[in-house]
Amino acid sequence: MAGTDSFGVENGMGIRAVEWMNLYSKERKMDFKAQLEGYRISSKNFGDFEIMSGNGNWSDARKIIIKASTKLSMRVIESGYHQKDNLLTSFFGFGKEFAKVYKKGNFIGTIVLGMRSGKWYIKSEKLG
Repeated sequence: MAGTDSFGVENGMGIRAVEWMNLYSKERKMDFKAQLEGYRISSKNFGDFEIMSGNGNWSDARKIIIKASTKLSMRVIESGYHQKDNLLTSFFGFGKEFAKVYKKGNFIGTIVLGMRSGKWYIKSEKLG
């Protein structure tokens, strides 16, 4: 199961991206609503990202975040991919969360996320 704030948008594009995603979702009657979480994460290879949360249908959320990357010509993080560990490890939050990074709708790499004090941070990253 993915965290509630499992997406990121290029630093400086947060307000514009959230407004566009919410309007796009509403116009197409999709079950998704985005909001900024008020903090950023930094990566060496991909730049800085504003973290956002999304409520609603997970598959709609993934489609919308990638579409926003294309329409707004920005980098985005789409997370929610997990390493298959045993149930006990996942329950206590020791499993890894993987994310894909897109630029203008094209896959450019992956990052591994960790959580500290309720906020995501980047453990490692790899160009696509």
